[in-house]
Amino acid sequence: MKGYLGQLGAVVRKDLTQELRTRQRLATMGAFTVLVGVLFNFSVDPALVSMQDIAAGLIWLTLIFAGVMGVGRTFSLEAEDGAFQGVLLSPIPRDALYLGKVAANVVLVSVVVALIVGVFGLFFQLDYGAHPLALALTLFCGVVGFVALATLFGAVTAGTTLGESLLPVLLFPLLVPMVVYGVGATNRLLMGRPLTEVEGNIRILGAFAVAAVAVGAGLFRHVVED
Repeated sequence: MKGYLGQLGAVVRKDLTQELRTRQRLATMGAFTVLVGVLFNFSVDPALVSMQDIAAGLIWLTLIFAGVMGVGRTFSLEAEDGAFQGVLLSPIPRDALYLGKVAANVVLVSVVVALIVGVFGLFFQLDYGAHPLALALTLFCGVVGFVALATLFGAVTAGTTLGESLLPVLLFPLLVPMVVYGVGATNRLLMGRPLTEVEGNIRILGAFAVAAVAVGAGLFRHVVED
């Protein structure tokens, strides 16, 4: 187990170190997030539409689209110089490789989610309600579920001629349950509703995240070796 965790940790450190050196994905996702905030700030009339009512949907859609731009490049960046083939030739278990990349992507997307919440709060003067920790847990469960699936399908599309353009087509239909329950819980929390109204949604999001990670870990070997 210690050796397994060490290999998993090595993958996480490698991916995060590479990102800190290049900042390609973080810069892309961050710039997209700020641009979305600016565009909606000028396109929505607060006299006609309450931003508090539509903020939940905007947060989750921004999370997904920004996340696809970053997570979708997980394998393409390594494939450009053949580095990923070298990783596959190493004795590291395929599930440890997958989980390490998921963990690194969760860190990156979590940073972007914090930026999303901050940008939307700045532009739209959002009230985050009486349960900010529950809101953070809701978003984190969504991030884990999204990243687990996006990392798996990112490996699938990296080996195709369509590349990253195919990723949304495969990924978005599977994210419908996450969006439905995530937006529902986030909207209620932003509106200051009691925790009892969102506990069920958060449990479903947690189950979705666990299932996505488990399925991804089980299928990743077949994806990268075929």
